[in-house]
Amino acid sequence: MISASRMRRRLPGALLAALLAAAPSPAAAGVSVALLPAHPVVAPDSTFALDLDVTQAGSAFNGFHAVIGYDPAAIAFVQLSPLSLQEGCLMTGACSGACGTTYSRFTAAGDSLVIDESLLCNSYSLTGPGQIYTLRFTAGSTQQTTYVRVRRIAFYQAGVAVTPVTSADAQVDIHTTSGVAPGASVAGLRLGVMPNPARGPVSLAIEAGAPGEQLVDVLDLAGRRVRALERAWRPAGARVLAWDGAGEDGGRLPAGVYLVRVRAGEREVRARVVL
Repeated sequence: MISASRMRRRLPGALLAALLAAAPSPAAAGVSVALLPAHPVVAPDSTFALDLDVTQAGSAFNGFHAVIGYDPAAIAFVQLSPLSLQEGCLMTGACSGACGTTYSRFTAAGDSLVIDESLLCNSYSLTGPGQIYTLRFTAGSTQQTTYVRVRRIAFYQAGVAVTPVTSADAQVDIHTTSGVAPGASVAGLRLGVMPNPARGPVSLAIEAGAPGEQLVDVLDLAGRRVRALERAWRPAGARVLAWDGAGEDGGRLPAGVYLVRVRAGEREVRARVVL
């Protein structure tokens, strides 16, 4: 086997740089978390869910503490029963190798939700990406924009704090979607994603209530388009569109959480997908 120092002496500089650039990069340090979907549009008086997700592979952790804030004048929190239904699939082992046994404590008071969650799995840690908690809300009757915010969050590995931690909030638009303007191309729109999480191709189940032009894009969590999948006139009804997990350049996107957006007339739906 040739040592790294001998290889550097033998290879031309340009070739060595290309080889080093092609080498897989290590997982990001720290933990990145977000409330997803980042920008849901919901009807007044409807119930919707927000997931607290680790958005990319990072530092290992086996527990977290989070404080989530919201405006109770705009939306109302709906507590699930039993509380274990609020635990994310990363923590329960449904989408990870965790043992399924957790310590969980949850408090809802005023305008804040306090979550404490730890794995009780011997010598097991998580790195993400994936869902660590889910929260359900009911929108008020007034059309408005409100926010659900990550006020405070900390991750721990065997009792030691993991740093750095970055977080992203969710903007919730409460808006009537049933009364579309004359000439709108659709009367309803649905989007499903399978499988999710995905290690390979993703199937997008799209159902439109009327014919019209449909735009299908893949976004990152900052709302930037990373792949334009389709822009075409489609008949009413259900269909399946395949996405290979690649970006605009044809290369597979890094592991993480993305948003699939479908627009048809004045309607828009988004679905979260984890690669």
